[in-house]
Amino acid sequence: MNNFYILAAAGDQATEGEIIGSESTEGVTEPVTTQDGSSGSVAKEGAPRSPVSPLMQFLPFILIFVVMYIFLFRGPKKKQQQHQQMVQSLRRNDKVRTIGGILGTVIDIKDDEITLKIDESNNTKIKVSPSAISKSLSVD
Repeated sequence: MNNFYILAAAGDQATEGEIIGSESTEGVTEPVTTQDGSSGSVAKEGAPRSPVSPLMQFLPFILIFVVMYIFLFRGPKKKQQQHQQMVQSLRRNDKVRTIGGILGTVIDIKDDEITLKIDESNNTKIKVSPSAISKSLSVD
């Protein structure tokens, strides 16, 4: 069935059963309505798709933001809290390593600086910021 016919009446001019025009239907997948009102299909259509909820459409974006939060914000914040707790737990005579690799013994602790003794024979001392302490080497 390569052709379909359109039957229409244009007022008093058309006679019953007169063909007004015809078109080829090869490759057409649009539904066709016949003269008796029933609808058919020229070509077989795919299965109807169910509508996807807006939440399911945005779910990948939500998951990406959750992962970004965990890796970019939560991880460094937790590490910073652990470092702050380690610096607050430092006591006199604790062995520490600075971020520059200097090993020393804590002599004095103030709010914004820590005094380290780095050489016993010369009694060499340095003052460093609490953020410069990398690791506590003392065993508690």
